[in-house]
Amino acid sequence: MPSGNPIRILSVEDHPLVREGLATIIGSQSDMVLVAQAVNAEEAISEFRIHQPDITLMDIRLPGMNGTDTLIAIRKEFPTALVIMLTSSDGNAEIDRALRAGAASYILKSMPKGEMLAAIRAVKSGRRPIPPEVSSRLAAHLLDNDLTPRELEVLRLIRDGHRNKQIAYELAISETTVNFHIKNLVDKLGANDRTHAVIIALRRSLLEI
Repeated sequence: MPSGNPIRILSVEDHPLVREGLATIIGSQSDMVLVAQAVNAEEAISEFRIHQPDITLMDIRLPGMNGTDTLIAIRKEFPTALVIMLTSSDGNAEIDRALRAGAASYILKSMPKGEMLAAIRAVKSGRRPIPPEVSSRLAAHLLDNDLTPRELEVLRLIRDGHRNKQIAYELAISETTVNFHIKNLVDKLGANDRTHAVIIALRRSLLEI
């Protein structure tokens, strides 16, 4: 790729070592330039307005507003913004939500440097690369997204230590209905019981800790 028109990149990352690593990697490429860095959502939105970069590398786990919500805020103001989500998480719900929100790609921090750079170049050229590791995780758990809003409410209350009777009171439904929701979500997640369902949901980022 010619170096005459380098890809202008905004890095949004709150961990200093990762931020410095990204700066070093990008700085070593003749066809890329790091135009700005941010450590949280507020800075990311501000720096995007100033620089309007070609590509934004966005850590999904930021202090305060998370990366996906920051992506949504940026694309609301700049609908054509190209944002690549960058994370160490393999949470399928996070991947799906980011892609549904308009992420151009989603790459894992564990990926080799060359694959990350290739993804940046691919996105700049108009493609939407999804690495095989990410695609396989999504394909392996398609049923995750079949959980209804009510089932997720029940899961959150189980996570918070509520018994079925307490859940029924909190949601103003019968205990029989609570049992019905628990049976459904346990089946959908392939869990052994309600506690195991919470563990699976946390691991897949369907719930926050």
